[in-house]
Amino acid sequence: MVDRAALAAFWPHNDAQRRHLLRISELWQEHGLVFASRVGTPLTANNVIRAFRLITKKAGLGEDWAPREMRHTFVSVLSANGVPVESIALLAGHDRTATTESVYRHEIRPALTQGAEVMDKIFG
Repeated sequence: MVDRAALAAFWPHNDAQRRHLLRISELWQEHGLVFASRVGTPLTANNVIRAFRLITKKAGLGEDWAPREMRHTFVSVLSANGVPVESIALLAGHDRTATTESVYRHEIRPALTQGAEVMDKIFG
């Protein structure tokens, strides 16, 4: 199933990428990528971080953010709102909940504590 919002965002991006390709055609290296460097090559971690920091700067958040912080925020918000660790692991793309629990232990703790408190009320 195609997400309509993602598809609506794709076409303008694709058009801009094609216009850019026409301007620099002799430098472009076709790899069939939707998101590519300015010359068509795969994005490196540095490319992504640099672009992300431009976005956070324009948004007035400063320049010292990294994409991994979005992931931590995502997990924290889900955990703080009682989403089970199994669901968080699935959404974060982890094969096992142990990965989610070890990497995001401080974010997951409120959900685990809440679960323990509920069990205490039931069986306490």
